[in-house]
Amino acid sequence: MATQERVRAHVKKVAGHINAYLVHDLSFVVLLVILLFIVFVLPVLIEYGHVDMLVVNLVFLFLFFTGIWSCNNRFLVVLTSSLFVAQVMLKLLRIGEIQQDLYLLERIVGILNMGVFTFLNVRLLFRNQEVNLYRVIGAINVYLLVAIMGAFGFEIIHLTIGSSIENLNQSLTSKPITGAEEDFAGHLYFSLVSLTTVGFGDYTPVNILSKMLAVFLSTLGILYPTVVIARLVGAGSRN
Repeated sequence: MATQERVRAHVKKVAGHINAYLVHDLSFVVLLVILLFIVFVLPVLIEYGHVDMLVVNLVFLFLFFTGIWSCNNRFLVVLTSSLFVAQVMLKLLRIGEIQQDLYLLERIVGILNMGVFTFLNVRLLFRNQEVNLYRVIGAINVYLLVAIMGAFGFEIIHLTIGSSIENLNQSLTSKPITGAEEDFAGHLYFSLVSLTTVGFGDYTPVNILSKMLAVFLSTLGILYPTVVIARLVGAGSRN
Protein backbone atom coordinates (compact mmCIF):
# COMPACT_ATOMS: atom_id res chain seq x y z
CA MET A 1 0.00 0.00 0.00
CA ALA A 2 2.81 2.37 0.87
CA THR A 3 4.40 1.74 -2.53
CA GLN A 4 1.12 2.43 -4.32
CA GLU A 5 0.67 5.66 -2.38
CA ARG A 6 4.16 6.77 -3.36
CA VAL A 7 3.45 5.96 -7.02
CA ARG A 8 0.19 7.92 -6.91
CA ALA A 9 1.94 10.85 -5.26
CA HIS A 10 4.68 10.78 -7.89
CA VAL A 11 2.15 10.64 -10.76
CA LYS A 12 0.20 13.51 -9.21
CA LYS A 13 3.39 15.52 -8.87
CA VAL A 14 4.33 14.89 -12.52
CA ALA A 15 0.81 15.78 -13.67
CA GLY A 16 0.96 18.98 -11.65
CA HIS A 17 4.32 19.83 -13.19
CA ILE A 18 2.95 19.24 -16.71
CA ASN A 19 -0.11 21.38 -15.95
CA ALA A 20 1.97 24.19 -14.44
CA TYR A 21 4.66 24.36 -17.09
CA LEU A 22 3.73 22.49 -20.27
CA VAL A 23 0.04 23.40 -20.59
CA HIS A 24 0.35 27.02 -19.49
CA ASP A 25 3.67 27.66 -21.23
CA LEU A 26 2.42 26.07 -24.45
CA SER A 27 -0.49 28.50 -24.41
CA PHE A 28 2.03 31.35 -24.36
CA VAL A 29 3.67 29.92 -27.49
CA VAL A 30 0.29 29.74 -29.23
CA LEU A 31 -0.41 33.29 -28.08
CA LEU A 32 2.89 34.41 -29.64
CA VAL A 33 1.99 32.84 -32.99
CA ILE A 34 -1.42 34.56 -33.02
CA LEU A 35 0.09 37.90 -32.04
CA LEU A 36 2.71 37.67 -34.79
CA PHE A 37 -0.07 36.96 -37.30
CA ILE A 38 -2.22 39.85 -36.07
CA VAL A 39 0.63 42.36 -36.01
CA PHE A 40 2.53 41.49 -39.18
CA VAL A 41 0.17 39.59 -41.50
CA LEU A 42 -3.40 40.66 -40.74
CA PRO A 43 -2.86 44.39 -41.50
CA VAL A 44 -1.56 43.51 -44.97
CA LEU A 45 -4.56 41.29 -45.66
CA ILE A 46 -6.94 44.02 -44.44
CA GLU A 47 -5.25 46.77 -46.46
CA TYR A 48 -5.46 44.85 -49.73
CA GLY A 49 -8.94 43.48 -49.08
CA HIS A 50 -7.85 39.83 -49.02
CA VAL A 51 -9.72 39.06 -45.81
CA ASP A 52 -13.30 39.67 -44.70
CA MET A 53 -13.82 41.57 -41.45
CA LEU A 54 -15.73 38.57 -40.10
CA VAL A 55 -12.50 36.58 -40.35
CA VAL A 56 -10.64 39.41 -38.61
CA ASN A 57 -13.12 39.29 -35.73
CA LEU A 58 -12.76 35.51 -35.50
CA VAL A 59 -8.98 35.89 -35.27
CA PHE A 60 -9.36 38.28 -32.35
CA LEU A 61 -11.82 35.95 -30.65
CA PHE A 62 -9.30 33.12 -31.03
CA LEU A 63 -6.66 35.41 -29.47
CA PHE A 64 -8.87 36.14 -26.46
CA PHE A 65 -9.85 32.47 -26.13
CA THR A 66 -6.22 31.34 -26.18
CA GLY A 67 -5.38 33.76 -23.39
CA ILE A 68 -7.78 31.95 -21.06
CA TRP A 69 -5.48 28.90 -21.07
CA SER A 70 -2.60 31.07 -19.91
CA CYS A 71 -4.32 31.59 -16.56
CA ASN A 72 -3.38 29.37 -13.65
CA ASN A 73 -5.77 30.50 -10.94
CA ARG A 74 -9.55 30.54 -10.69
CA PHE A 75 -10.00 34.30 -10.47
CA LEU A 76 -8.05 35.01 -13.67
CA VAL A 77 -9.82 32.16 -15.50
CA VAL A 78 -13.21 33.60 -14.52
CA LEU A 79 -12.11 37.13 -15.44
CA THR A 80 -10.72 36.24 -18.87
CA SER A 81 -13.67 33.93 -19.59
CA SER A 82 -16.12 36.72 -18.71
CA LEU A 83 -14.29 39.19 -20.94
CA PHE A 84 -14.26 36.62 -23.75
CA VAL A 85 -18.03 36.08 -23.43
CA ALA A 86 -18.52 39.86 -23.47
CA GLN A 87 -16.47 40.07 -26.67
CA VAL A 88 -18.56 37.36 -28.33
CA MET A 89 -21.84 39.00 -27.32
CA LEU A 90 -20.77 42.43 -28.56
CA LYS A 91 -19.65 41.01 -31.90
CA LEU A 92 -22.91 39.10 -32.31
CA LEU A 93 -24.96 42.20 -31.51
CA ARG A 94 -23.37 44.23 -34.26
CA ILE A 95 -23.37 41.59 -37.01
CA GLY A 96 -24.59 43.09 -40.27
CA GLU A 97 -23.85 46.71 -39.45
CA ILE A 98 -21.22 48.72 -37.63
CA GLN A 99 -22.74 50.25 -34.53
CA GLN A 100 -20.30 52.76 -33.11
CA ASP A 101 -21.36 52.39 -29.47
CA LEU A 102 -21.02 48.60 -29.55
CA TYR A 103 -17.71 48.81 -31.41
CA LEU A 104 -16.42 51.25 -28.78
CA LEU A 105 -17.45 48.89 -25.97
CA GLU A 106 -15.85 46.01 -27.82
CA ARG A 107 -12.52 47.84 -28.04
CA ILE A 108 -12.67 48.80 -24.34
CA VAL A 109 -13.30 45.17 -23.37
CA GLY A 110 -10.48 44.15 -25.73
CA ILE A 111 -8.02 46.45 -23.95
CA LEU A 112 -9.07 45.04 -20.58
CA ASN A 113 -8.65 41.50 -21.91
CA MET A 114 -5.18 42.16 -23.30
CA GLY A 115 -4.25 43.98 -20.11
CA VAL A 116 -4.82 40.71 -18.24
CA PHE A 117 -2.74 38.84 -20.84
CA THR A 118 0.03 41.40 -20.42
CA PHE A 119 0.01 40.83 -16.66
CA LEU A 120 0.21 37.07 -17.19
CA ASN A 121 3.13 37.38 -19.61
CA VAL A 122 5.01 39.75 -17.30
CA ARG A 123 4.55 37.25 -14.50
CA LEU A 124 5.83 34.49 -16.79
CA LEU A 125 8.79 36.66 -17.70
CA PHE A 126 9.93 36.94 -14.08
CA ARG A 127 8.77 33.53 -12.81
CA ASN A 128 11.24 31.60 -10.63
CA GLN A 129 14.04 33.95 -11.72
CA GLU A 130 14.68 31.59 -14.66
CA VAL A 131 16.12 32.64 -18.03
CA ASN A 132 14.93 30.37 -20.81
CA LEU A 133 12.95 30.36 -24.04
CA TYR A 134 9.61 30.94 -22.31
CA ARG A 135 10.90 34.09 -20.64
CA VAL A 136 11.85 35.47 -24.07
CA ILE A 137 8.46 34.48 -25.48
CA GLY A 138 6.76 36.29 -22.58
CA ALA A 139 8.80 39.43 -23.28
CA ILE A 140 7.86 39.42 -26.98
CA ASN A 141 4.20 38.77 -26.16
CA VAL A 142 4.08 41.80 -23.89
CA TYR A 143 5.62 44.03 -26.57
CA LEU A 144 3.14 42.89 -29.24
CA LEU A 145 0.18 43.12 -26.84
CA VAL A 146 1.11 46.71 -26.02
CA ALA A 147 1.23 47.50 -29.75
CA ILE A 148 -2.28 46.10 -30.27
CA MET A 149 -3.59 47.85 -27.16
CA GLY A 150 -2.14 51.08 -28.55
CA ALA A 151 -4.03 50.52 -31.80
CA PHE A 152 -7.23 49.91 -29.84
CA GLY A 153 -6.51 53.09 -27.88
CA PHE A 154 -6.30 55.18 -31.05
CA GLU A 155 -9.53 53.57 -32.27
CA ILE A 156 -11.26 54.42 -28.98
CA ILE A 157 -10.11 58.03 -29.23
CA HIS A 158 -11.45 58.24 -32.79
CA LEU A 159 -14.77 56.68 -31.85
CA THR A 160 -15.09 58.99 -28.84
CA ILE A 161 -14.17 62.42 -30.21
CA GLY A 162 -14.22 61.84 -33.98
CA SER A 163 -10.49 61.88 -34.77
CA SER A 164 -7.23 60.34 -33.62
CA ILE A 165 -4.55 60.13 -36.31
CA GLU A 166 -4.33 61.48 -39.85
CA ASN A 167 -2.75 60.00 -42.96
CA LEU A 168 -0.57 62.71 -44.53
CA ASN A 169 0.05 60.74 -47.74
CA GLN A 170 -3.39 60.91 -49.27
CA SER A 171 -1.92 60.99 -52.78
CA LEU A 172 -0.55 57.47 -52.29
CA THR A 173 -2.49 54.21 -52.18
CA SER A 174 -2.94 54.53 -48.42
CA LYS A 175 -6.51 55.01 -47.27
CA PRO A 176 -7.65 57.90 -45.07
CA ILE A 177 -8.54 57.18 -41.45
CA THR A 178 -12.33 57.35 -41.09
CA GLY A 179 -12.94 55.44 -37.87
CA ALA A 180 -14.23 52.30 -39.60
CA GLU A 181 -13.23 48.81 -38.52
CA GLU A 182 -11.04 48.51 -41.60
CA ASP A 183 -8.80 51.27 -40.19
CA PHE A 184 -7.25 48.81 -37.72
CA ALA A 185 -4.25 48.35 -40.03
CA GLY A 186 -3.47 52.07 -39.98
CA HIS A 187 -3.95 52.37 -36.23
CA LEU A 188 -1.75 49.33 -35.57
CA TYR A 189 0.94 50.67 -37.91
CA PHE A 190 1.04 54.03 -36.11
CA SER A 191 1.04 52.28 -32.73
CA LEU A 192 4.06 50.19 -33.74
CA VAL A 193 5.85 53.20 -35.23
CA SER A 194 5.30 55.09 -31.96
CA LEU A 195 6.30 52.11 -29.79
CA THR A 196 9.52 51.56 -31.72
CA THR A 197 10.17 55.35 -31.82
CA VAL A 198 10.75 55.18 -35.58
CA GLY A 199 8.46 58.08 -36.50
CA PHE A 200 8.29 57.97 -40.29
CA GLY A 201 5.93 60.96 -40.38
CA ASP A 202 3.36 59.53 -42.78
CA TYR A 203 0.79 59.42 -39.97
CA THR A 204 0.40 62.04 -37.27
CA PRO A 205 -1.81 62.43 -34.17
CA VAL A 206 -4.34 65.25 -34.57
CA ASN A 207 -5.47 65.88 -30.99
CA ILE A 208 -3.96 66.00 -27.52
CA LEU A 209 -5.25 62.54 -26.50
CA SER A 210 -3.65 60.88 -29.51
CA LYS A 211 -0.45 62.86 -29.00
CA MET A 212 -0.20 61.79 -25.36
CA LEU A 213 -0.91 58.15 -26.25
CA ALA A 214 1.80 58.29 -28.94
CA VAL A 215 4.25 59.80 -26.43
CA PHE A 216 3.32 57.17 -23.84
CA LEU A 217 3.94 54.37 -26.35
CA SER A 218 7.28 55.90 -27.33
CA THR A 219 8.35 56.21 -23.69
CA LEU A 220 7.29 52.63 -23.00
CA GLY A 221 9.10 51.47 -26.13
CA ILE A 222 12.34 52.94 -24.78
CA LEU A 223 12.02 51.83 -21.17
CA TYR A 224 10.55 48.34 -21.61
CA PRO A 225 13.50 46.68 -23.45
CA THR A 226 15.93 48.26 -20.98
CA VAL A 227 14.05 46.95 -17.93
CA VAL A 228 13.53 43.48 -19.45
CA ILE A 229 17.15 43.07 -20.51
CA ALA A 230 18.39 44.23 -17.10
CA ARG A 231 16.00 41.85 -15.35
CA LEU A 232 16.96 38.85 -17.49
CA VAL A 233 20.67 39.54 -17.19
CA GLY A 234 20.31 39.91 -13.42
CA ALA A 235 18.35 36.65 -13.17
CA GLY A 236 20.87 34.86 -15.39
CA SER A 237 23.80 36.01 -13.28
CA ARG A 238 22.16 34.59 -10.13
CA ASN A 239 21.63 31.14 -11.70
